[in-house]
Amino acid sequence: MMARMPDLSRRAVLRLGAGGAIGALGAYTLDRLPARRRLTAPVTMAGTGVPLAPRPPLDPAPAVAAPTMVTGSFVSAARGGIATGWAIARPPGQTKALRPVIALHGKGSSAATVMDGGVEQGLAQAVGAGLPPFAVVAVDGGGSYWHNRASGEDSGAMVVNELIPMLDAKGLDTSRVAFLGWSMGGYGALLLGGRLGASRTAAICAVSPALWLSSGAAAPGAFDGPDDFAANSVFGMPALASIPIRVDCGNSDPFYGATKQFVAQLPHPPAGGFSPGGHDASFWSSQLPAELTWMAPLLTA
Repeated sequence: MMARMPDLSRRAVLRLGAGGAIGALGAYTLDRLPARRRLTAPVTMAGTGVPLAPRPPLDPAPAVAAPTMVTGSFVSAARGGIATGWAIARPPGQTKALRPVIALHGKGSSAATVMDGGVEQGLAQAVGAGLPPFAVVAVDGGGSYWHNRASGEDSGAMVVNELIPMLDAKGLDTSRVAFLGWSMGGYGALLLGGRLGASRTAAICAVSPALWLSSGAAAPGAFDGPDDFAANSVFGMPALASIPIRVDCGNSDPFYGATKQFVAQLPHPPAGGFSPGGHDASFWSSQLPAELTWMAPLLTA
């Protein structure tokens, strides 16, 4: 049975991600002779035969803490050559490779708006409140609903095939990742987490996910048509049966009905639930402390 996590105050992470980097972790440096050059005979003072006192071992240099925020961009082939911004936030004082929560923004948002408003402070306070340390990663995904489109843009492939491999070079541990998303990003978290699979996806948190029960009911531009809708549905997705999932949605959210049906068809009841609120930052902020408290132990286990 998992030990009870400490309570995380709403104020501690109120603004983390609700607004919707180049450097690696320091390493120990050792000044040591290669093994093949180590001497087996005693070292003596020249011309005297008197053994020298053994040289005390050198202490490793202290590890350098990673910066709490790094940003950058890359040209994404999966998005048709679009310059794609990214950002990585860490709690202060981290010298080891952290696993990331990949935060997927909603339509009309970006990596910058996910990070705006206090992600660094929120992470510091969350870890200070007792959560195991983790990183938050955001990336520009445009408005293509995180899957391959007839236009040639595939922001989902960008995340899985370009962003996640890049994070290894930025000092993160991508052996396991978690997905967190709001609205369009909530749908994307389910889709990409399921496609990456249970061996790599530690947890998925879908907040007010943009879900529809038919192609005709979908928002304009969300899908290219009925075939695209069917090919990218998260309903009945087999991999989701073996990944821990949390779904949070407001009772007044326009996606309430479809989300309710999505939850009902899952083989195991997800964490989270339905509570008073709408499709807005106020509701998302109110849910975030419980979401991080649920997600962090799964990601870092």
